[in-house]
Amino acid sequence: MSCIFCKIIEGNLPSNKIFENENFIVILDAFPANLGHCLVIPKKHYQNIFEIDDETLREAYSITRKVSIAIKDCLKIENINILQNNGTLANQTVNHFHIHIIPRLENDLITIKSEVVNLTSKQIEEVLNKLKNILY
Repeated sequence: MSCIFCKIIEGNLPSNKIFENENFIVILDAFPANLGHCLVIPKKHYQNIFEIDDETLREAYSITRKVSIAIKDCLKIENINILQNNGTLANQTVNHFHIHIIPRLENDLITIKSEVVNLTSKQIEEVLNKLKNILY
């Protein structure tokens, strides 16, 4: 398999592993946005959130919380971004589901920004109704 995370999980590539259990590994990001930037990665290959099952997703976020608390205590910080990207347009660079835990420091250079989109009330109502129909 050519997936870099699968190679790390199999032990074929080095990593800075900070946590492991039966279903997950947590590693320090090789290209960190800040000190302590971690990745929570399921051992089973799921390309994105559209493929991962609910139980594995629950465990992923439980581990994310546990690691976030450890980072908070280790670095003596109060702010963390939790990011999970799906698809190229969403900046997913490795096609293996993973969650970024990014510690935030005073005056760091990280920018997570979006522009506000002006939508009409008709557009909002249409998507609202479509989503409700799908979800209920």
